[in-house]
Amino acid sequence: MDFMSLQVNYHAMAMLSPSPVILLDLENGRIADVNRQAGALWGRSPEQLIGIELEQLGVPQQQGGDSFATVMARQVARTLAGDGELFRIDMRRADGGATPCEVLLVPIPGRHMLHMRLVDISRRVLADQLRDGQARLLELIARNAPLDEILDSLMRLIERQSAGVLCSVLLLDEDGKTVHPAAGASLPAAYSAALDGVQIGPGVGSCGDAMYRSELVIVPDIQTDPRWRDYRALAGAHGLRACWSTPILLEQQVLGSFAMYYREVRSPGEDELHLIAVATHLAAIAIERTRRERELAQHREHLEELVAARTAELTASMQRADQINRELSSALETLSLAQDELVRRDKMAALGALVAGVAHELNTPIGNSLVVATSLAERTRTLQANLADGLRRSVLERYLADAGEAGELLSRNLKRAATLVAGFKQIAVDHRNLERREFSLTGLLSDLAAPLRVAAKGARVKLELALADGLAMDSYPGPLSQVVTELFENCLAHAFPDGRGGGVRIAAALRSRELLAISVEDDGDGMAPQVQAHVYDPFYTTRMGSGRSGLGLHVAHNIVSGILGGKIELRSAAGEGACFTLLLPVTAPAGVNAAARVRP
Repeated sequence: MDFMSLQVNYHAMAMLSPSPVILLDLENGRIADVNRQAGALWGRSPEQLIGIELEQLGVPQQQGGDSFATVMARQVARTLAGDGELFRIDMRRADGGATPCEVLLVPIPGRHMLHMRLVDISRRVLADQLRDGQARLLELIARNAPLDEILDSLMRLIERQSAGVLCSVLLLDEDGKTVHPAAGASLPAAYSAALDGVQIGPGVGSCGDAMYRSELVIVPDIQTDPRWRDYRALAGAHGLRACWSTPILLEQQVLGSFAMYYREVRSPGEDELHLIAVATHLAAIAIERTRRERELAQHREHLEELVAARTAELTASMQRADQINRELSSALETLSLAQDELVRRDKMAALGALVAGVAHELNTPIGNSLVVATSLAERTRTLQANLADGLRRSVLERYLADAGEAGELLSRNLKRAATLVAGFKQIAVDHRNLERREFSLTGLLSDLAAPLRVAAKGARVKLELALADGLAMDSYPGPLSQVVTELFENCLAHAFPDGRGGGVRIAAALRSRELLAISVEDDGDGMAPQVQAHVYDPFYTTRMGSGRSGLGLHVAHNIVSGILGGKIELRSAAGEGACFTLLLPVTAPAGVNAAARVRP
């Protein structure tokens, strides 16, 4: 198909276009053709428009200050130069009102004419004006402008949005009954004055009824609506025929009403209902802000009086407080003296308990050593006496046998005493010289299991390991090994009486990226609550006299909470075994106060 041979029927295009279209003759500036939509735009028939000058249809003074002729001449020149674009121009309707339009000019080839398409943008312009007006009103509210100024601006904004509307705002007194006009400059002054002091209720016009019922009231015809029975003469005298009113609410409290009046019978459309909602919302914000400002002003007026009264109360309170402080200071001084005495007594009691424990533990090996040494000395003196009369071989052999046995007893008891002294030194000593390094916790506990299994075998106890792979720490492996060993030996000594045997499980796993859990759990007799309460106390043991000093778990607790920077938890019940859990940081703290130093 040869598209270049097609001919365009511009009259047909204009008639079929859904938008207003004009064919403009550039020779004389007159309308050569027009469609029905263009006639509706100007409120005239197409026949009335053909042949008249376009300038007669435009608003003489356009947006920006230029004349209609100037704007059109500029846009025609740009279009003919190939630089045409959409532009805005205001057209004048038959009733004298202005209609803002977007216009596109298209040259007609071979003719000195333009195809002119118009789009009515009244709704868009009104929407922009409403949005800008709301912003200005909110700015006035933010600047604490007077309420009457804000409400007057609001009324003018709404009146610009709907032709022929007259707006007003009535404010409801704090008694919740009486109203007063607050804004409505477009309404007759006599009409507004007649509403001053009216009380709301059913049948009190649109506004009184809306505030009474707290709902929108729409009256299309004042002269026929029963709610206007007592006020229709007043409205008719001022030419008011329709009234739509809605209450201004704030948290279900009625502040007043907003009303839209018309001089003809009519009902609201969707646009008017939107305007009512916008106006009511903005009025509520402004009225609420004004009320809050008034309340603040009232508070400020009484502030000096309140401050003076409060100052007097505070002065009296301070005087009473000073007296009470003096009494408390005296009581505190007495209490401090008593506390110091109690602390001194507690320290002496703790020291006494420590000394008693040390004495009790050392008494047996030292007493035994003393008895053996005394007996050996007596035997030696007897041997010396017999030496003068001639020493028999049997006497010497008996003496040597007794001396050897005494030496073994002395050595065993003195070693026991040395072990106890070493244990006492572990209770609270410095750990600065301990070796700290990165190590594999999995490997450390696996290596430690070998000697523990040797001890477990003699006690008929089975040792089980449950270690997660790849566990590593930056800590003190020596003290950690000692704690695990002590917990294991504690199981052997206390969990399985009478050599009945059982099982001990050592487990290790990560609790989080920074925390490890090591548990030593047995299936033995468990611990009663009274035993658990003292299990970490020094010199506390349920096997006193059987080689247990009662220091093992105390030292283990000190190492865990001090050197290793963690904590130890116990879970047990009588007959259900016991489980000690060490919660240790993967990286030991740099410096731990009151940490224990453990010597091998």
